[in-house]
Amino acid sequence: MTLEHFDVLIVGAGLSGIGAGYHLQKNCPGKSYVILEGREAIGGTWDLFRYPGIRSDSDMYTLGYSFKPWTEAKAIADGPSILKYVRETASDNGIDRHIRYGHMVKSASWSSEDAAWTVEAETGPSKERVRFTCNFLFMCSGYYDYEKGYTPEFKGAERFKGRIAHPQKWTEDIEYVGKRVVVIGSGATAVTLVPEMAKKATHVTMLQRSPTYVVSRPAEDGLANWMRSKLPAKLAYAITRWKNVLLGMAFFKYCRAKPAKAKQMILQGVREQLGSEFVKKHFTPSYNPWDQRLCLVPNGDLFDAIKEGRASVVTDHIDTFTEKGILLKSGEELEADLIVTATGLNLKVLGGMEIDVDGRHVDLSDTMSYKGMMYSDVPNLASAFGYTNASWTLKCDLTCEYVCRLINHMDETGTKQATPRLNDPEVEEEPWLDFTSGYVQRSLDKFPKQGSKKPWKLYQNYALDIMAMKFGRVEDGVMEFSKPSATRTGADREPERLAS
Repeated sequence: MTLEHFDVLIVGAGLSGIGAGYHLQKNCPGKSYVILEGREAIGGTWDLFRYPGIRSDSDMYTLGYSFKPWTEAKAIADGPSILKYVRETASDNGIDRHIRYGHMVKSASWSSEDAAWTVEAETGPSKERVRFTCNFLFMCSGYYDYEKGYTPEFKGAERFKGRIAHPQKWTEDIEYVGKRVVVIGSGATAVTLVPEMAKKATHVTMLQRSPTYVVSRPAEDGLANWMRSKLPAKLAYAITRWKNVLLGMAFFKYCRAKPAKAKQMILQGVREQLGSEFVKKHFTPSYNPWDQRLCLVPNGDLFDAIKEGRASVVTDHIDTFTEKGILLKSGEELEADLIVTATGLNLKVLGGMEIDVDGRHVDLSDTMSYKGMMYSDVPNLASAFGYTNASWTLKCDLTCEYVCRLINHMDETGTKQATPRLNDPEVEEEPWLDFTSGYVQRSLDKFPKQGSKKPWKLYQNYALDIMAMKFGRVEDGVMEFSKPSATRTGADREPERLAS
């Protein structure tokens, strides 16, 4: 079994992993690093998902990297444009030369004696095991299962004569032109699929069990495009980025403070498009705004498809699949040639990687999340996670900067190990995410907890995170720094503690 050593090992060559490579090169230029990617391509989510109309549900001025201006006209970008942007970032900065494709990470073992992780991955058709060692392990593999999406057990599914497809496994041979299509679901994927497929299908029906908040927004940011024509690209991008960040934070705060008014404001926007009765039946959720993520429809494309009769919405429960389609609890039957199960994702902690620290298995559900990126009693390991109420990359950029600060601090102090320690008895456990979405609730028990106070509390607030992660003290009394002892030997050797 081969063995290579790097200062930092990054898992995942998607949006987060490429960003991590950039920040390491900029802020820790002397450090060697490698990116292990389980698939054969850069891009992560944006290379995996190929369903019709795939696009972001965040604006690219905040989903884009802080260091690389988004220069295309569309703020709500399609998947291929985002993939091109990520690949350009990797190529322009030489990050792509650090990627090892087809390396599926399976396990990581920390040794305090060596102050190093040993990481094992499978590669090639024969799944040959290869090993790497690193001083810091940076997980940029997202939080969902790339192997399969979530599809509930539908009674009678085997009877259906047409095709059943999940968006996560979309292939080019899935025919929908001139077909009758039923899309099961009401989340971001469903509201993307329906208007796009309705352009070529005979008819598309969005079948939902319960409504979701849907907000229309211009596909282009007129002010951003104007500023880009008048100002240097980086300045225009920075101004637009902060404009969108502040507007997003203000809207989220308003939704939390005055949920009833926020609900009426959102519904009024849909009511103007589709009428009161339609909105009451199909677009009025039972929960408050931002208890689940809002769905974005650029230029109201979903509403246009419904008004033009190319698409429709049915709110009901499925009784059984039939030979012709789906029989509903109400007795109505929806006939279809193609059924698309836009029913969600399966979440997976750290890509399913097994972890042990000094020979002890770590169950991450027993740990507490430090600043939303590290784990109690797990040294030199960080994860890139985005926000639930804002763009993924905003938090990932901050996480990358903090990881670099942490690495540089260890170099400056001659320490080798940084471990978050939960020693405050006043910190109470809370769920990792305060989100009612089904995909979160189904898997919440597998994820770490968060705490009731900082630095264990997830505030989902970009401004607060800037203060904590960019300017806050690295030695905060919670992060414990240590180095291997030169006087003790053996498997049970503990690191020497440094006085703070």
